[in-house]
Amino acid sequence: MNKLTTRHWLMLVMALFLLAFIVGCAPDEVPGDDESTDTEEESDNNEEETDDENSYSANDGEVSGELEIQYFVGGYGDSWWKEVIGDFQEEYPDVEVVEHAGPNINEEMRSRWASGNPPDVVYIDGAGSSETQMVEDGQLMNLTEWAEEIELEDGTPLLDNFIAEPASYDGELYSLPLVFDTWGTWYDMAWFDEEGYEVPTDFDSFMSTMGDIQENEDIAPFVTTGQHPYYFLRGMLYPAFSAYGGNELLADVITGEEGAWTSDEVLSIMQNVQQMQEEGYIDSGFGALNHTQSQMNFLLHENAFIPVGFWLPNEMSGDTPEDFQYGFIPSPMNEAGEPMAIVPDLRPLAIAEEAENPEAAKAFVDFVFTREYARLFSEHTGAIMNISDVDLSESENVPEYLIAANEMINDPEQVQIYHKPHPMSADLETPISDALVSLMLGNITAEEFVEEAEKAAEAYRNEQ
Repeated sequence: MNKLTTRHWLMLVMALFLLAFIVGCAPDEVPGDDESTDTEEESDNNEEETDDENSYSANDGEVSGELEIQYFVGGYGDSWWKEVIGDFQEEYPDVEVVEHAGPNINEEMRSRWASGNPPDVVYIDGAGSSETQMVEDGQLMNLTEWAEEIELEDGTPLLDNFIAEPASYDGELYSLPLVFDTWGTWYDMAWFDEEGYEVPTDFDSFMSTMGDIQENEDIAPFVTTGQHPYYFLRGMLYPAFSAYGGNELLADVITGEEGAWTSDEVLSIMQNVQQMQEEGYIDSGFGALNHTQSQMNFLLHENAFIPVGFWLPNEMSGDTPEDFQYGFIPSPMNEAGEPMAIVPDLRPLAIAEEAENPEAAKAFVDFVFTREYARLFSEHTGAIMNISDVDLSESENVPEYLIAANEMINDPEQVQIYHKPHPMSADLETPISDALVSLMLGNITAEEFVEEAEKAAEAYRNEQ
């Protein structure tokens, strides 16, 4: 082979090699290349299948990682939480649950929420917590679409099985109501029976009974906590607003609508409170009492009535005298001849917007909502979980007062149930509570109170 032929041959080989190299390095996205498109779609399908395998499902056991749960420990105790969390970890062994709990947990965790490093799941309850404030601050995940997928153990939608509906913020859900509590007025049933005191059913009979007790026992018959004045606001005034003006008035005062706090209905109610103070029925030392101190005074018959939720007997179980028998009625702020009013006070579960492990958080929230855990909640706490059609009558561990209260609440001839749109924002509740203490101490009149409350509502609206 001569040099020319050899040179041509070498050039041909190099050209073929270069062409093969170019084709091998060409991108997959070649227009009209059906084979490369099929390969891409197959790859995408594989990625989707992988994503599906790793995605959250309430019962697939695929959830893993660290899950932080924050829950307040107060009158309900923590035994129910311990049982549920233990069962959850058995169901999801790849999840490590870190509990942040205690009576001061809301304050202890405040810096974490403020710094954008919150726990994954939060039970919103206790002093220092405000669901509405957390929603306004963008701290809670929007659960609207996901909540529609949750089912109870019988396959029915969770949202169709709540006793009371979740709080709604312009139609959006940011929490699911775990506990159906309601504020009411408590008394010692055994003491009342022994002394012949009438159990009140309206404001007139309430005042009459308090007068009898004051005269016979030489005590101020009514006590509440001045350190947490929202006990009186939620426990006595919310039912009064509902009884006088229905859900509309209740919603208006909670949201700070213009003119709501200076309305004739609200003024009339606050004049009743002023009358309670002027008659000496409100313990003059209430301003210095925290909630446990006021409850202790009540148990010792230093007072006869106290507004608290269903957690009272459980919280004070270690201090309750042996002969004390808890009696519960809806707060008797209604007019004579009208049903007493109940306003459910829901305690919700929520997921942090910035949760590190949202899949595990959703798995836990889904896991909690069952009728079996609802029954256990009543046994552990003496209160009601917000799930309908839970039979408590067959359980020996459910207290009698809860069964009796449940029957009363479900009797429309005795009790009318009202609903608030959502909890009052702390930005509005705090100044109103301050003015309320002044009224109950006799430092301002009912007319001055409603003016102060209206100013607070105006300031709140301007901040929104």
